[in-house]
Amino acid sequence: MKVVITGGAGFIGGQLARRLTQLGQLTGPSGKPEKIDAITCFDMVVPDKPFAGLDARTEFIAGEISDRATVKKLFDRPDLSVFHLASVVSGGGELDFDLAMRVNLDGHLHVLESARALGSRPRVVFASSIAVFGGKGMPKQVGDNTKQVPQTTYGMTKAIGELLVNDYSRKGFLDGRSARLPTVIIRPGKPNKAASSFASGVFREPLNGVPCVLPVGYDAVMPLAGYRTIVEGFIRLHEVDGGALGEDRAVSLPSLDVTVGDMVAGLKRVAGNRHLGEITVEKDPVIERIVASWPTGTQYERALKLGLPKDTHLDSIIKAYIEDFLGG
Repeated sequence: MKVVITGGAGFIGGQLARRLTQLGQLTGPSGKPEKIDAITCFDMVVPDKPFAGLDARTEFIAGEISDRATVKKLFDRPDLSVFHLASVVSGGGELDFDLAMRVNLDGHLHVLESARALGSRPRVVFASSIAVFGGKGMPKQVGDNTKQVPQTTYGMTKAIGELLVNDYSRKGFLDGRSARLPTVIIRPGKPNKAASSFASGVFREPLNGVPCVLPVGYDAVMPLAGYRTIVEGFIRLHEVDGGALGEDRAVSLPSLDVTVGDMVAGLKRVAGNRHLGEITVEKDPVIERIVASWPTGTQYERALKLGLPKDTHLDSIIKAYIEDFLGG
């Protein structure tokens, strides 16, 4: 079978491709385990050299998710599964509404329509977000039964994306499932335009010996999950039988609900004798407003019943990053 990963040249996309390479098989449209013989990582820009941990089964293709014809070419065989991760992130969506609509809505529809056209009812895993929740009536703890009133363009597009996955699945066009993600940490490299980017930066920059300026105070609370757990969650959600999901295909993934102060304390606890860059706070009203519109905790009992993984402790996430990207 073939696996298509949109946003496949990004951090999570690359980690997912590596994990699928290791596994070597997934449940195909046949409903039975099938050998993965091709992985296509689709993104706006492809790496100059292949990611470590991949082999000849993986190819990188550059293109715009908003280009329907380009997306359709990726769906060239019936025995196919999709992990749809491509998206304009939260801060970027607030700055450019039209771009967010082209990528997050038009692009999403192109993926779903291309999957539908195969006629084989392929499994599609869509990366959604807890940013679908918001508003003055939002409870402190949100979950699969919480009303969605997103307060960002990004969150709005994700909410619509979930509904589309539900309806395309109801109609039998595909076997979809939406993974509603908390903030994913710790991302290596440079900061991106996500309003939550500081949640990785508070670990990454100090561990690299450079200063970190936080746009929010230490009392800000965020649901977090480690990238290893998220990748495994995508795969396990793909493997869940569609009948167990029922009519609501969106699942809130497990998280750890921590303050920024908890993050800093965890960093210092795990870092030991490492020299850390200085951490300071310079509040950014725009980022503060976006973060304040998000929930501070999640309910994920359904995810656990479906067998999806949960991080055991913040320290384990930090240790995993040091092991994977800083040489142990």
